[in-house]
Amino acid sequence: MENNEENRLNLTALSSKIGQLKSEIAKGIEGQEDAVDLLLTAVLSNGHVLLEGVPGVAKTLMAKLVSKLIDAKFTRVQFTPDLMPSDILGTTVFNMQSSSFNFHQGPVFTDILLVDEINRAPAKTQSALFEVMEERQVTIDGTCHELGDFYTVVATQNPVEQEGTYKLPEAQLDRFLMKITIGYPSVENEIEILNRHQTPSFSVKLEHVEPIIRIDEIMELRKVVKSVYLEPSLLKYIAEIVANTRNSKAVFLGASPRASVAMLNASKAFAVLQGRDYVTPEDIKFVAPYVLQHRIQLTAEAEMEGLGTVTVINRLIEKVEVPR
Repeated sequence: MENNEENRLNLTALSSKIGQLKSEIAKGIEGQEDAVDLLLTAVLSNGHVLLEGVPGVAKTLMAKLVSKLIDAKFTRVQFTPDLMPSDILGTTVFNMQSSSFNFHQGPVFTDILLVDEINRAPAKTQSALFEVMEERQVTIDGTCHELGDFYTVVATQNPVEQEGTYKLPEAQLDRFLMKITIGYPSVENEIEILNRHQTPSFSVKLEHVEPIIRIDEIMELRKVVKSVYLEPSLLKYIAEIVANTRNSKAVFLGASPRASVAMLNASKAFAVLQGRDYVTPEDIKFVAPYVLQHRIQLTAEAEMEGLGTVTVINRLIEKVEVPR
């Protein structure tokens, strides 16, 4: 599975930075190691992330903490039912002094955009993010306004409370590299959370968090991720997993080729987080459910049987022969 020694990547500096990031995040987030790994995977993969979980499981805190550790401009937008596209993209205002129109940038003009409760805004406002997420640009009145190459959207949503929410369009969901489901902590982790909060010296103050990595460093790390070795047999493995979502009787809408590319990039980034410069089948199997779960729709029959999306995906993965 490993590539030739002379072509090996030097991951020493990268591993050091990743270790620092994980250490700092662990000071504020307890028991969500997989979610943190996946969020960092998305950042290294140049992808956007959808965090889903019930209130109180530290979705927003996790996103803000990661953003603080990156020396980048950060903006948070709380989505509400009355939010309009111009509220997030910006608007053109007539300047009386110059007798011309000036564009006033909206909150999307940033490096990291945290969209809290993204499913609370109507489809009209959600669709305003389409161009921003895919092409990293905003077109207003025929003028194109470029965003930086690093531009990353981290969105949160509550899967339980549906009153006053809107279903995200499939086209928008497909633009998220991953959907990370954040569950409840274990009893042991919750005890640790309680211990932290009854310790007088414990306090997670984001304003005191110092950045430990710059945007230009992350851009360099993304180049390293692109160079991670992946055997041709694993390309076939990815393609067959995605093809299974299109041929399964339990799936009404299968994943697009964008899902295959996302799985390729995510598995490379996840391998790097594990300190390896090559991808294994286990890397692909680990990231696959998070890359696919928001991109497929189950049939009514599968839902009536009580099958969950992740369960169906794991069954489809098991049907594909693992390369050796």
